[in-house]
Amino acid sequence: MNIFKKPSWQLSENEVTPEALFNKRRDFIKLGAGALVSSSLIVEKLAAIENEYRKPLAFTKTSYGTDLSLNSFEQASTYNNFYEFSTSKEKPAKMAHTLVTNPWDIVIEGEVKEEQILRFEELLKKVELEERIYRFRCVEGWSMVVPWIGFPLKKLIDIAHPNSKAKYVEFKTRYEPEMFPDQRRGLMSGAIPYPYVEGLRMDEAMNELAFVAVGMYGKELPKQNGAPLRLIVPWKYGFKSIKSIDNIAFVEKEPKNTWQVVNPVEYGFYANVNPNVDHPRWSQAKERKLGSFLKTKTLMFNGYEQEVGYMYKNMDLRAYF
Repeated sequence: MNIFKKPSWQLSENEVTPEALFNKRRDFIKLGAGALVSSSLIVEKLAAIENEYRKPLAFTKTSYGTDLSLNSFEQASTYNNFYEFSTSKEKPAKMAHTLVTNPWDIVIEGEVKEEQILRFEELLKKVELEERIYRFRCVEGWSMVVPWIGFPLKKLIDIAHPNSKAKYVEFKTRYEPEMFPDQRRGLMSGAIPYPYVEGLRMDEAMNELAFVAVGMYGKELPKQNGAPLRLIVPWKYGFKSIKSIDNIAFVEKEPKNTWQVVNPVEYGFYANVNPNVDHPRWSQAKERKLGSFLKTKTLMFNGYEQEVGYMYKNMDLRAYF
């Protein structure tokens, strides 16, 4: 009987580059050599190609937002607010290759039964993923509709086991200047205090609409969109939907979010989408969906008034903005 011994240099089948990806890489290498394209541009093009081959996720489709018209994956993944990379909307998609998402740990601390560190993969084993189509509205006046994949935030809260002292949930983006260019600059310029911080009242966090996204458009979350996990709070302006979370703390006092610290006149804790309360520098009465020319009327609570309005029934939304 002949025994075949695998050479040390031979790779396993699952390590082989997919043929389509290999051919596209080859085409770009040819383009770079023939047209003298800069190495940085080639890196950006290759990163964009590899996004097409991100790992598909197993999830259950839901009825959330099935009547809405989706933005394209390209629109949602190339126009982003991610200040850790850049204040430009277009640059994060070109720069996010520096973000290393594996391994990724999430620290759960504060007023909980027991503080813990969860590996991202361990967290996914504890929840069932679902797809929800949500409107997404940014304070600057643009909006989009995205099919997010993830799980209700209240599922994570159940894992954390907060005690009766927990009145708020505080979230932080990972602080690692080697991965985030603007964090490196921030060490010297002090433009934005890092790590980025956001927070929710406990009843907001437990609301059925509050969502932890780990993917979109059927696949893992692109880095520029906040991989490996981010918050989605669809009735609030986009800056509340904090990206690349690695710390979740349950606290007694209302946490100060980053933009509230930077400019408390323009940004408050709640940030509910409200066409009746303008930003000091622009109106919030109308919005423009990415890809559309015409503006449309902004909906109260971004169209989710029936699901969340009761939480703010007796509040002055001009004072608590």
